[in-house]
Amino acid sequence: MSGLIALLDDVAAIAKVAAASLDDVAGQAVKAGTKAAGAVIDDAAVTPNYVRGFAPDRELPIVAKIAAGSIRNKLVLLLPAALALSAFAPAAIPPMLMLGGAYLCFEGAEKVAHAVWPHPAPADAATGAAPDTVHLEQTKVAGAVKTDFILSAEIMTIALAALPDRGIAFQAAALALVGIAITALVYGGVALIVKADDIGLRMARRGRLGMTRAAGRGIVRAMPAVMRLLSTVGTAAMLWVGGSIVVHGLGELGWHAAEKAIRALAQLAEPAGPAAAWAAKAAGDGAFGLILGLALLPVGNRIVAPLAARLGL
Repeated sequence: MSGLIALLDDVAAIAKVAAASLDDVAGQAVKAGTKAAGAVIDDAAVTPNYVRGFAPDRELPIVAKIAAGSIRNKLVLLLPAALALSAFAPAAIPPMLMLGGAYLCFEGAEKVAHAVWPHPAPADAATGAAPDTVHLEQTKVAGAVKTDFILSAEIMTIALAALPDRGIAFQAAALALVGIAITALVYGGVALIVKADDIGLRMARRGRLGMTRAAGRGIVRAMPAVMRLLSTVGTAAMLWVGGSIVVHGLGELGWHAAEKAIRALAQLAEPAGPAAAWAAKAAGDGAFGLILGLALLPVGNRIVAPLAARLGL
């Protein structure tokens, strides 16, 4: 009996240690996840635009496909790669982050260029032919997952850099928790955003109270403007996040001109308060990202895109 009691005591002690470890992993994952807030905002703002133009019954399935691709990006591809780079080639992480940031700048600048200089309508739209919705959906999902890969890489790398060095198992558990939690947060929010008009319509038609019906009508009327705002926010977030990553990376490589100029801009705004200083820095990072992205447009469209198409990427 005494042996059984001793064994139970040992099991209880192990359980306490395991629970404490899980709490520690969760706590560190939360701290690491907050460091990647900029990329998370970018992800949440960009994704709803991928379901625009589809039938309402296809919106949630498209979001689910993108979310599944995001989980695969984070846990299957990026988590092992991040841990391997951290263990064997830590010096490669900043340049890779800069490449990802440059891609975000390119994507954001391309959206700005399309808004300023609209492209001709596709041939099927010009002739009135019905679009191939299945192919269009596959293309949209593939494009969203590719963009998510870059954003997820930024999220996972930033989160890894914020974690204490307590061994590969601890880092893997914390990164997995960050990846799952952020994906659930982002795509759960996206699902609510894209179905908000349907929710508003149901409230307007079936609400028992006049206030409920009025709120539903208000939601329906507001959603087009909200989606346009999200499109603008998503583009601005791409340029801000991408620009800030490249500026920081250039500083680490010894080129501080952009970093100093943006810091000086933020200091000029400091008398107006911390929020103004943050906004000035974000605007500086975004302006740098836009300039870099516009410079990369010819390279991306005339060299990288045709090469990727020939390689089947």
